[in-house]
Amino acid sequence: MSLAHRPRRTALYMPASNSRAVEKARGLPCDVVILDLEDSVLPDLKSAAREAAVAAAQTGGFGRREVVLRVNALSTPWGAADLAAAAEAGVDAVLVPKISSAADVEAAEAALAGAPARTRLWVMIETCAAVFAVAEIAAAAKRTRLSTFVMGINDLAKEMGARMPPERTPFHAALSLAVTAARGAGLSALDGVHNEIDDLAALEAVCRQGRAFGFDGKTLIHPSHLEICNRVFTPDPADVAWGRAVIAAFDAPENAGKGALRVNGRLAERLHRDIAVRLVAVADAIEAEA
Repeated sequence: MSLAHRPRRTALYMPASNSRAVEKARGLPCDVVILDLEDSVLPDLKSAAREAAVAAAQTGGFGRREVVLRVNALSTPWGAADLAAAAEAGVDAVLVPKISSAADVEAAEAALAGAPARTRLWVMIETCAAVFAVAEIAAAAKRTRLSTFVMGINDLAKEMGARMPPERTPFHAALSLAVTAARGAGLSALDGVHNEIDDLAALEAVCRQGRAFGFDGKTLIHPSHLEICNRVFTPDPADVAWGRAVIAAFDAPENAGKGALRVNGRLAERLHRDIAVRLVAVADAIEAEA
């Protein structure tokens, strides 16, 4: 499966220090499991969590789920050791927090030099500096293993001194800029977590907002959020059907060289075929995993 077409509707954080939680993640309906060494792990448990995360990744058993290891920032006492361990863990990706510049991406890349080629680099967009450097950060993908942006709205709110209303108005600019920069560089983009664990109506609303912004999916902190997030970020059957029709229309020999067509009563341009190819590929991947 192409990395660009891989479903990432739900990326569930699990504290690497909690072996029961990690074992549970092996059977949950999420697309991505993020073994967390950062926010969910207390300082005196960092070293043990690191060892547990590497062991869990190497043991496997996560099935079709991507396994991502979130390390501590390089500026912390644990960051260098985390990245060294991550390079040997064989995970699908390493998620690095507190990225604020292309130089930070390159530092993480250097620390992962010994990792397998398939191990990708994901970065958190969660600082004020990062918001104003998203294009520069995304462009670093050309010379690194960077593949995905992950929003960190909690940390961004703290740094901004902003409140977090349900509609997330203070963060609209950051969300839009991050998705725009990611797409411009061919990267995936995941929305930040929803803090209100029991407010599922608000969760659905914020998922729909994230999808409207263009995110591929959402990071989560609780398994009870999986059903809603999976449902919202799964392509609509009607959109998939129209996408298939668009692809078929442009691929028909009689339409070779045409830039625009009428498909089921709607205008379709070549750009709509490009959108349809990705949409249908993601939908097919989700159906194959069901």
